[in-house]
Amino acid sequence: MHKRAQDLISELRLQPHLEGGYFREVFRSPHNVQPLDERSARSALTTIYFLLIKGQYGRWHRVASNETWHFYEGDPLEVYWIDDQDALHRELLGTGTSNVRPMCVVPAGGWQAARPLGEYSFLGCTVAPGFSSRILRCSPGGQQRWRTSRRCVPSLPNSPKWIMPQLMLTRRWTNEQMFEV
Repeated sequence: MHKRAQDLISELRLQPHLEGGYFREVFRSPHNVQPLDERSARSALTTIYFLLIKGQYGRWHRVASNETWHFYEGDPLEVYWIDDQDALHRELLGTGTSNVRPMCVVPAGGWQAARPLGEYSFLGCTVAPGFSSRILRCSPGGQQRWRTSRRCVPSLPNSPKWIMPQLMLTRRWTNEQMFEV
């Protein structure tokens, strides 16, 4: 593991995250809001530190609120999401070159996943209305399935092979099984 990644884990007291990588919640608004759907009242906004190191992936998952990814340091990070029209989007987060951006927003309800393109990527993720940890469901399978399967999804022929195995499992699940509440 890269020395700086080790330092971040130690200094910021990051813990293993269910979807992969390391995290720590750093802000939860004391103000509650009531989403205009079936979800219960929740914090207006939440923010976490999120660290992925070489060989780790943020597993496919859905969040019922908009999620903003903020790049802080390290190597570029690929963020993928699937919108409600089944279109696959890719954003490259980072700094220092013209083909990367320091932030992106994954729309509410979109499937999303991420992976670092180097030794480590350190970010912040902000969810509004705030994330509720009462139920966090990620796609089935795990890190190993992402790396070992080489099957492709016919409707997304130009997608990188690393996302295909998890995406194939994900697309078989219903909204109710995979939606954060």
